[in-house]
Amino acid sequence: MRSKSVESMIRVDHAGEYAAVCIYHGQGVVFSRTRDADKIQEMQEHERVHFRYFNNLILQRRVRPTLFLPVWHVAGVALGYVTAMMGKKAAMACTAAVEEVICDHYSNQVAQLDDSERDLSDKILQFCAEEREHMETAISCGAEE
Repeated sequence: MRSKSVESMIRVDHAGEYAAVCIYHGQGVVFSRTRDADKIQEMQEHERVHFRYFNNLILQRRVRPTLFLPVWHVAGVALGYVTAMMGKKAAMACTAAVEEVICDHYSNQVAQLDDSERDLSDKILQFCAEEREHMETAISCGAEE
């Protein structure tokens, strides 16, 4: 696969995982003293692992990160906070919707990667499975209600 396409994937995934960490941070602020705090914190930790992986790839491959990280920070925290303030079901609906988009995005990326990017493809598949778990957790917590 062309190097520029892979660089773009890494850049987008890096930004997306950063935004996910921020969304869960916003939700965590609201739910910090509830029985759902552990669930939010666990999902956020998965996103931190994903972000660190892509951050390391950014550094190793010398990929320019997006200039919009500060925007993703503010937008992500705000989205998480506002939906959590609307209630648990609204926060879980946000989580389910975001994770569904990410799963589709990751599936499309894997379909584009060739054998020269097997490690990246395998990692994306792993992350996609974890994102799907987050989506299922959100649905079981009332996202569809």
